[in-house]
Amino acid sequence: MRIMRLKSILLAAFLAVAGPAPVSAQIVPPAAPQTTPAPAIVPTKADPMLALDGAPLMLPTAGVGMPVDGKVTIQPQVTPNGRRALWFHNVILFPLITIICLIVLALLVWVVIRYRRAAHPVASKTAHNTVIEVLWTALPVVILACIALPSIGLLQAQFKPAPDNAVTLKAIGNQWYWSYQYPDNGGFEITSNLLKEKDQVGKGERARTDADGPRLLATDNRVVLPYGVPIRLITTSNDVIHSWAIPAFWIKLDAVPGRLNETSFTIEKPGVYYGVCSELCGARHGYMPITVEAVSPAVFAQWVKAKGGTMPTGKPAAAVASAQPLPETGAAFEAGNSSAPVENATAQAPTVTQGATGNPAGAGNVGQ
Repeated sequence: MRIMRLKSILLAAFLAVAGPAPVSAQIVPPAAPQTTPAPAIVPTKADPMLALDGAPLMLPTAGVGMPVDGKVTIQPQVTPNGRRALWFHNVILFPLITIICLIVLALLVWVVIRYRRAAHPVASKTAHNTVIEVLWTALPVVILACIALPSIGLLQAQFKPAPDNAVTLKAIGNQWYWSYQYPDNGGFEITSNLLKEKDQVGKGERARTDADGPRLLATDNRVVLPYGVPIRLITTSNDVIHSWAIPAFWIKLDAVPGRLNETSFTIEKPGVYYGVCSELCGARHGYMPITVEAVSPAVFAQWVKAKGGTMPTGKPAAAVASAQPLPETGAAFEAGNSSAPVENATAQAPTVTQGATGNPAGAGNVGQ
């Protein structure tokens, strides 16, 4: 026992004289692994018109810009020409047609009753009646004149040249989809295909949802246009005759191969508006819809920049929009309108072809 205590004392004295062991000889317990937190992944939107899940930010409004089941009336109009045409239809044409039909029906009933064999066994020998012949010649002329005056004015307004501050949209018909170019904004191009249903999509394709719009009318890429700014529409075709038609705009313009047709209109309200090709163009004519999203000039400028385009420098202030960030929610989507000017790039933007989202344009939605 004494020997063990003596060994301990000697060992302690030796360590006190020799000092601590070298660093290399010290046994250091391994440190706990450092866990560096991963950087937060902030999802980015390549297209400011899309929500984070790929669906559009702006939702369609039921009964506006689209057909309604069971309705036979004209869609609510959101352009000056459309409102004028709707007035012409409701105030002049429809009442006039109704009155003429009732008069003709009354005459037929009167003739059947008055000149039936039992009431009029001896036929009249009258061959001419000067008063009646003057009336049935003059009255149609007066009626046609009353119709022609507002009709010619409406046609003139529909084909009035677009002003200098108009935004140009070139719609190109293909079998069976639409492609669009923005010549005033760098010439970029987008392709718009029909969105298929969930049971029809292939691998990598996005199916239609209620946020996109009605069945057979929703497209994967919407045409984006500013409201309150004149639009110059130019149509042409790469194959056969198509027709670009939006009922809510009172627009129907043929797209003819080798020819440029032009008209102009101004969208008065924001929203999503739907149309279809209105010229029989082949087997899948009924599967090339049109979707237009009308946004504020500020949002339109953001969308143009996201597509690689530019805002023109020589336009009046009505077509110049702010470059502030877009809202993240559909409710605040239109709150991004500001009066700050846009910084316009002077270099020519490259032409960017925006293919259909998972729906190849070349396929033309074959097999739906």
